[in-house]
Amino acid sequence: MILKTTKQKDYELIDSGEGKKLEKYGPYFLVRPDPEAIWLKNLSDEIWTKAELKFIRNEHHTKWIIKEGTPKSWNISYGDLNFSIKPTSFKHTGLFPEQLPNWQWTEKIIKNYILKISKEEDKPKVLNLFAYTGGATLACARAGAEVCHVDGSKTAVAWARENAELSGLKDAPIRWIIEDVLIFLKREIKRGHKYDAIIMDPPSFGHGPKDELWKIEEHFIELMKLCKEILSDKPLFVIINGYTAGYSPIAYQNNLIDMMKEHKGNIEIGELVIQESNSERLLPCGIFARWEKK
Repeated sequence: MILKTTKQKDYELIDSGEGKKLEKYGPYFLVRPDPEAIWLKNLSDEIWTKAELKFIRNEHHTKWIIKEGTPKSWNISYGDLNFSIKPTSFKHTGLFPEQLPNWQWTEKIIKNYILKISKEEDKPKVLNLFAYTGGATLACARAGAEVCHVDGSKTAVAWARENAELSGLKDAPIRWIIEDVLIFLKREIKRGHKYDAIIMDPPSFGHGPKDELWKIEEHFIELMKLCKEILSDKPLFVIINGYTAGYSPIAYQNNLIDMMKEHKGNIEIGELVIQESNSERLLPCGIFARWEKK
């Protein structure tokens, strides 16, 4: 299955190729490395050189080359939410545009569920792990869920809160947690807390706020065991996103089969892609596996 993101009002993939991609975020054009783009560019070098921001990576250094007059951050509208775009030293912008189909999928499930419940306290509880700058968090909160947003980076959580305010969700029922994911899950289980849906985007490698080490090849199985334990008796959905580990979505599917074997539902797996705005060509951006209640 392929989940495809196409041109949006404030975002588009203009071109890609030769290890790079040319994107437009609001009024500004960005050139960033992309190892998936092992094909020729469609557009001329003259068009690419007009970009206001270009990320350079070589054996000596990594840095952004930014044309004079270009701001260090700016706001865009995406998926009917608002985001602060801030090019970082890791080439990221604070937004993963390819996640839009997943946001739309979760919002639809949450809205359909809320239509069927009679009590305010029965609103679905969503847990977003490795939640970064909060796109999925905001989508779920806007749909009517209570959300727990967990990330080990103080900077990322502050950025997510800024996005919430920009999107008119400052007072939405969101818990903002800066903590190592595994430590948080163990504490929540001890507290007896349960969640009706889980979203996760585990990196290949990382550190928690107290320098706790995360390696996906060492800790992913434990993560899935803890998530299974913290899931409510009537779960709505689970999403696993993958980017840099090099795994097949089948690997995530196998984990979901085991995790959700006591519940009736459907599993979908596949790739997240973005279509170039000037061609039919698709840029692979990641993988996913997701389970939905029948």
